[in-house]
Amino acid sequence: MKALTEFTNVDKAALLHQLFPEEIPELLDFITGMCQSIKEKEALYRFSWDNGLMSFDFWLRLLNSSESMIAQKRNSLIKSHLIFSEQLFSDHKAIFLNHCISVYTTARKHPNPKFTLLVELLIHP
Repeated sequence: MKALTEFTNVDKAALLHQLFPEEIPELLDFITGMCQSIKEKEALYRFSWDNGLMSFDFWLRLLNSSESMIAQKRNSLIKSHLIFSEQLFSDHKAIFLNHCISVYTTARKHPNPKFTLLVELLIHP
């Protein structure tokens, strides 16, 4: 196995799915809900956007692409760590999805501390 510092976003997502497949359905539901919430409050988010690395419109494209992929391939994403990791984390969507996963485990007390710890190790190395 390669060192954690050599893991790509795809590698990290695959490992997360392989070790905690039971967490994936709820995680996908959370991401979908987060997408809907951001779209409902788009004007507020747009006004307060201060990320100098990307525009809010780019962030919305990542959000819409992620939401669409989850809607189209939800069952496959749940069943296969390869589909989950390659379809969601092989391009710029990983920026948005890593943020969602981080919020998923930090904005609320996640009931599985081992899952939270793995997210911390993978997303915030």
